[in-house]
Amino acid sequence: MFGIGKRRDREVAAALDELRQADTVAFGGVGIAGTTLPVTEAYRRVEAALAEDPEGVRGQLDRLLAEATPAGRVYAATLLEHVDRAAGRAAWTALGDDRGEVGTFTGCVMGRTTVREYAAERLSRG
Repeated sequence: MFGIGKRRDREVAAALDELRQADTVAFGGVGIAGTTLPVTEAYRRVEAALAEDPEGVRGQLDRLLAEATPAGRVYAATLLEHVDRAAGRAAWTALGDDRGEVGTFTGCVMGRTTVREYAAERLSRG
């Protein structure tokens, strides 16, 4: 499937499914205890697989952009930036009109934003 081993391929496929259904964006631990959410673990698994097999995972990121929840689209665009900066910018640009709402976590702070606002912030970074 991805070319990184059968067991690992299954783990990556499960992680991609988790991202496809995500309702929250959190790249680190959340809450006072710094708990790692399942979706954050899934993001990290896909990120590691992307480092091992960029071409094998890349197509799956394009599918996430098209099929995932708003939070899943944020994860997909972020991961695309890792493998191809221009593709990442193109993804953020395409998401610039997406009004889907996303729950966010930054440490202990929970918030809400839209994909559109998230994309604008990412594009402003240059």
